[in-house]
Amino acid sequence: MSIKELIDSGKTAIGIEFGSTRIKAVMVDDAGKPIAQGSFGWENRLENGVWTYSLDMIWKGLQAAYTDLLEDVKKQYDTVIKTTGAIGFSAMMHGYMAFNEADELLVPFRTWRNTITGEAAEALTEEFGFNIPQRWSIAHLYQAVLNKEEHVKDITFFTTLAGYIHWQLSGEKVLGVGDASGMFPIDSRTGNYNEEYLDKYDRLTDVYGFDRKIRDILPKVLSAGEDAGKLTAEGAARLDISGNLMPGIPMCPPEGDAGTGMVATNSVAVRTGNVSAGTSIFAMVVMEKALSRVHPEIDVVTTPVGDDVAMVHCNNCTSDINAWAKIFREYSKAMGFEVDTDKLYTTMFKAALGGAADCGGLMGFNYFSGEPVTGFEEGRPVFARKVNADFSFANFMRLQLYSAVSTLKVGLDILLREENVKVDKLFGHGGFFKTPEVGQRIMSAATGGPITVMETAGEGGAWGMAVLALFLKEKMEEADLTLSDYLNNKIFAGEKGTTVTASPEEAAGFDSFMESFKAALPIERAAVDTL
Repeated sequence: MSIKELIDSGKTAIGIEFGSTRIKAVMVDDAGKPIAQGSFGWENRLENGVWTYSLDMIWKGLQAAYTDLLEDVKKQYDTVIKTTGAIGFSAMMHGYMAFNEADELLVPFRTWRNTITGEAAEALTEEFGFNIPQRWSIAHLYQAVLNKEEHVKDITFFTTLAGYIHWQLSGEKVLGVGDASGMFPIDSRTGNYNEEYLDKYDRLTDVYGFDRKIRDILPKVLSAGEDAGKLTAEGAARLDISGNLMPGIPMCPPEGDAGTGMVATNSVAVRTGNVSAGTSIFAMVVMEKALSRVHPEIDVVTTPVGDDVAMVHCNNCTSDINAWAKIFREYSKAMGFEVDTDKLYTTMFKAALGGAADCGGLMGFNYFSGEPVTGFEEGRPVFARKVNADFSFANFMRLQLYSAVSTLKVGLDILLREENVKVDKLFGHGGFFKTPEVGQRIMSAATGGPITVMETAGEGGAWGMAVLALFLKEKMEEADLTLSDYLNNKIFAGEKGTTVTASPEEAAGFDSFMESFKAALPIERAAVDTL
């Protein structure tokens, strides 16, 4: 079958993911190979002290990304998408979207990036004996309760961004277990919300007169491969403004970007892990056993099939690198020449490899927003240097790359050194790894082990979501098929990757830099307090 025939006969799958700066749509063939894609760039906004995206922007962005996919299909294969074998939606995890009985959004969408739930997160962590980070949905809900916000009494349902999109297009209030694990703790033995913690939460809120049980307002949890409903006629019309898409397409459980990252890097099995590095950065390792104690720097979420995953999540990664790229581009223009964006970033990243292993006395913090791992509710990007520092372009760029992963290193040291969690394979994906070798070498210096980037890593979470949609199709025909076997034997069979290991000197240099980084955190505190 030609690709055109695959598309026309619906033997494809589509995944659409809402990232922090881009909404991406990917169509794959029946073997999981990407055959077309579309995208739309967007940015969150800080409104009334809350990082948010408007509902209008969410839908315009989705429609624009899908329309871009249609145009790519038309250009490459001279055909129109009328159906597909399955479709799935994913998005940034966590956050807070609360609705009333009339299905109206009660307050603007509060994204993962907000650090406004410290009181609630601390109280829930103490009550559960389980780490509840500030960005988790349940922390946002409980903070609203503690704040006695007017909308709380009207809540009949709350969910994540992926859960919202899926609900609007299918009518089903469900969530993939990986995304659900960032809303409320999951019991990996049952693949559902932890019953003990559900009861504890209700007892906490009873004293505030919150009369709705938490079980009644959470989305239903589904595992990868389970039926999550079908695209409705209204949903098809809302997604495809051209009107060609037919209803009835099977939909897989909506997932979070952590889950799609695990799928995209084939790291859903025990003792595998991945590092996703873009606007935010997080590392995940599928654990053999539970952590010995609660660590506020480490979340416990799950794979798309419900296995426990240790996750170190940091709010900031490449935003400051992007800001400096903008400065360099403006300088180039002022000097009378335009610079290609890909060449600019490649030059910046490659220069970093020529820098000193400890950055030569330069220091910086990439905190655009708060960073709970190091105790910051707000952020201020900061660059500083010693008077006698070796202030070179190479050292400056090495600092920028170090700064992007330094906070992650704080959490990883707890996970890998204190908890002695074992990792056989660690995969990297995201924009930080786009320039060959550079991001891998820096990350390897930070983790102390090899970093592998697969050929498909650049396809990202939208491709991972498309693979989950394809898995739904396969699961319908082969009920005993596991996600791990499907990925190993059908998606990644023969897949090539590149592995990079930092030298002992590079690893030692990063460790030396980290000592200076931790000692210099008062600089960041002063910036937050005074700027």
